[in-house]
Amino acid sequence: MIPLLSIVLPVHGVERFLPDCLDSLRAETAAPGEVEIIAVDDLSPDGCGAILDRYAAGDDRLRVRHLTENLGLGGAREAGLAEAGGRWVWFVDSDDRLLDGALDAVLAELRAEEERAASGLPPADVLLTDFVHVYNDGGTEPNPWHHHLTGPELAAGCTAADHPDLLRAVMAVWNKVLRRDYLLGLGVSFGRGYYEDISVTYPALLAAGRLRFLDRPCYAYRRGRPGAITSTPSPKHADAFAQYEEIFAFLDRRPGPLRATVFERTVRQALTVYDTPGLVPSASRPDFFRRITAHIARHRPPGHLFPRGPRGLPYRLAARGARRSYDELRRTRALPRAARRGTLAVAPAVRRVVRGGARFAVYNVFRRLPLDEHLAVYAAYWHRGYACNPAAIYERARELAPQIRGVWVVETPAQAAALPPGVPYVLLNSPGYLRAMATAKYFVNNVNFPHTMGKRPGSVHLQTQHGTPLKSMGMDLKDHPIAADGMDFGRLQEAVDRWDYLVSPNPHTSEHFARAFPGRYRILETGYPRNDRLALATAEECAAVREALGIRTGQRTVLYAPTHREARGGYLPLLDLPELARRLGPGHTVLVRTHYFHTGGAGDLTAGPDAARIVDVSDHPVVEDLYLAADALVTDYSSMMFDYAVLDRPITLFAPDWDEYRAVRGVYFDLLAEPPGAVATTTGQAADALLAGDPDPQLRARFRERFCPWDDGHAAERVVREVFPSGAQATAPDRRVLTA
Repeated sequence: MIPLLSIVLPVHGVERFLPDCLDSLRAETAAPGEVEIIAVDDLSPDGCGAILDRYAAGDDRLRVRHLTENLGLGGAREAGLAEAGGRWVWFVDSDDRLLDGALDAVLAELRAEEERAASGLPPADVLLTDFVHVYNDGGTEPNPWHHHLTGPELAAGCTAADHPDLLRAVMAVWNKVLRRDYLLGLGVSFGRGYYEDISVTYPALLAAGRLRFLDRPCYAYRRGRPGAITSTPSPKHADAFAQYEEIFAFLDRRPGPLRATVFERTVRQALTVYDTPGLVPSASRPDFFRRITAHIARHRPPGHLFPRGPRGLPYRLAARGARRSYDELRRTRALPRAARRGTLAVAPAVRRVVRGGARFAVYNVFRRLPLDEHLAVYAAYWHRGYACNPAAIYERARELAPQIRGVWVVETPAQAAALPPGVPYVLLNSPGYLRAMATAKYFVNNVNFPHTMGKRPGSVHLQTQHGTPLKSMGMDLKDHPIAADGMDFGRLQEAVDRWDYLVSPNPHTSEHFARAFPGRYRILETGYPRNDRLALATAEECAAVREALGIRTGQRTVLYAPTHREARGGYLPLLDLPELARRLGPGHTVLVRTHYFHTGGAGDLTAGPDAARIVDVSDHPVVEDLYLAADALVTDYSSMMFDYAVLDRPITLFAPDWDEYRAVRGVYFDLLAEPPGAVATTTGQAADALLAGDPDPQLRARFRERFCPWDDGHAAERVVREVFPSGAQATAPDRRVLTA
């Protein structure tokens, strides 16, 4: 009888995990002879061989081959495949295990495919299964690439060209059950050394006439165990380039439509290996980077372009072989800021040599220390300073959870000097920073921490974000390529998968963030902590802020705060500020706040002697000061309107390009149909609305009811009480999405 399924099990140095793996290879529904297990003892130095023989004595499905020389994981798989007689083959790693009921579920799918073939329809060539990550502390995490595998076409059966996103998922072989005759007909083999399976999995997916995804976790993949290549420093990580050559040799023999996708995927993997702390030893890093550059030159498809702007900059630097510039970009983020400024001469920003390899080695040493249960790391706006929701949470945590020590990450000594007195800090990339990032229990940020600083099991990541979304965000930008500007959605998902909590300011945000940032975090429907100050502001505080800003007594103050427009590049004031100042007259002061992506100020603000005074406050460090100082807000599509509405003061929308903005960026609701106040499309209309004072307070009341329901001045307290322990000990959170 020909088995339906052969399970090939390469075994080497996994004595501790092997019994659990073997025990998991059971099925309640399997008929006699339907499953065979071929275990290959790859000259294992421990007791694995004896364990296999003992299990084989009691399980007639299991055959053991003891190799007389070590062939490595790829060679052991080839040896097992040569002895496999099943119509389907599943390569299972012996330090992992199948989940309960998984083998029964897979066998049911394979029987259905066999029936399909018997009726004359083409069977699947590859059945992909879902999986979970398992950590040494017993914690589990769902497949972080699951979103790349969902969709009716892949569930029913399709080609890779029909669902190219599947190439962004994990390319390991262990979650793929392959039809044996199809695999043997590809003319491919597992490579030697590290990353041995991608020379099989890429071709198998690319050439398949029919792929299917079983949307059920079947496989438990062990993460972070000692000796795993994903956590082992070694020059052998360069073995990946030999596997890439095999993949592209296959594509040369069998051309297909996804060559550019494969190219991008291999470049990204190579850069990820290079970036991951400690994987590539310091002495090997220059050669590894040169091989990335050579790989790009050799296999880049004609006419291929990397993403525009900051998101494509790492790839362009790698293509040029600019390793020092690349290291500076990844470690200090200097180049992304330069690129956001529209600077052409970025070379001066990268002249400083950064010894990234040594830094990662230090970081990895610190990661061996126990988690510091009483340490929280705070950051805001890419380490720019003390601001936003993280600052409000930090202040409240000092009162309510004093056992938790907070430390701020800032980039420069000048930013450190600007911190409030007594706030502890570490400079980005300093030894103190590396230790804090490696050992802290808690992480609080309104953007994402660097992807090179991996999340440790047991740590708690609190993502606060920094605005109510009018415009499309996160994964929703897939439909808006100009606004996405080459966004790496895979990298974004990796960041989201670190989150344990996400702070929401209102039900609208909960609804849209849950979709835009899919994950297993818990949404905290608390309101924004940074708005507590606005909700509790007194007349005395507002007057003090106005005095500090130099606003004369009796002046009516208007804050103008336009948002960033991806389609228009840098700061472009559509509102004629000198004309607005002339219309408002000398009894007004106009504060101008450009978006933080823009530098260089607000331009020429000369308005004349009989006009309102115009003050550029773009560099003022605390935006809440400006809210408190302003009697009215003029904005276009900035999320500042949602925060300012907490103060219940007039808001005017200046929206001359709403249709363009909505088409380019994508929006979650029609702002002009539900505005917080008057809507203007010319400078004159904006001036008239401001001079009218508060023409329609009911508009603002409805807006506040929808977007400010939780702004009672206690949002930070709610967050702190939820996230931080009341005592000295803490446990990992229940990571699930909670929406309104």
